[in-house]
Amino acid sequence: MKAITIPQPGDPSALVLAEVPDPQPGPGEVRVRVAAAGVNRADVMQRMGFYPPPAGAPEYPGLEVSGTVDQVGDGVEEWRVGDEVCALLSGGGYAELVCVPAGQLLPVPTGVPLADAAALPEVVSTVWSNVFMTANLLPGQTFLVHGGSSGIGTMAIQLAREVGARVAVTAGSAAKLEVCRELGAEILVNYREQDFVEELRTATAGAGADVILDNMGAKYLARNVDALAPNGRLVVIGLQGGVKAELDLGLLMRKRAAVIATSLRSRPADEKATIVAAVREHVWPLVSAGRVRPVIHGRYPLAQAGDAHRELEASGHVGKILLTVS
Repeated sequence: MKAITIPQPGDPSALVLAEVPDPQPGPGEVRVRVAAAGVNRADVMQRMGFYPPPAGAPEYPGLEVSGTVDQVGDGVEEWRVGDEVCALLSGGGYAELVCVPAGQLLPVPTGVPLADAAALPEVVSTVWSNVFMTANLLPGQTFLVHGGSSGIGTMAIQLAREVGARVAVTAGSAAKLEVCRELGAEILVNYREQDFVEELRTATAGAGADVILDNMGAKYLARNVDALAPNGRLVVIGLQGGVKAELDLGLLMRKRAAVIATSLRSRPADEKATIVAAVREHVWPLVSAGRVRPVIHGRYPLAQAGDAHRELEASGHVGKILLTVS
């Protein structure tokens, strides 16, 4: 098969299309012939040499795909050859074929084109597991997501809106904020011009956010804690702003608040299967009903994965960037 390899970590030119051996499904696995793959920040970090795949995962980048079941391993009963699926991966999505634990597969939702479904598994699993399963966002609470126009952000806005939360976002331009507003965000903060802590306080009469989903890490830690409401939950899922910062434990205690840091890729297969099952139960009906949708910015052929990474790193996109494979 053809796959994107990384012979030497580096800039986007490090992504090289090559012929590699076809993967073979083991017990409990399904092999998927890939139609499209999602492009994520984690792929960029892997390309640069900072985020190696977990033990046992394929060495090629790519954390989510859509496609058609090609082979079924021993012990798999739910899936059949020819089923249209999308999948949460530990790696290997930038390829024509990928093997996936059966518990990490999802049917393509009704009304979603096969290729577009590649924009769903990673972002939906990330948002649902962190915002709802971990931080327990409830109707009527205030939710802040940083990077509201990203793939994660556009999905987080929609799901928080659907449960009846009030959504606040940060983004870097008026155009991006307008997309967030159209998706359901009510509190719009241009982080280049405004202080999100002050804007949030004004919009909530001083209360702050009950749940914050953060992709920045160290750079925003102090301000995020400052922005939390009493009993608030800050969930850190990215480190674009660094890994080390000072934490005011006194302020955290006075607010009876929590700071949680999580990663999806390295979780054991059984934990991922639990998350995927919850997504199928709670989110897939919303997608099939057209209430929640993948927001797709652009598509590149697999051979142009480097160009897709350049666009992602330029941060001008809104929603997901996909690689079309077959």
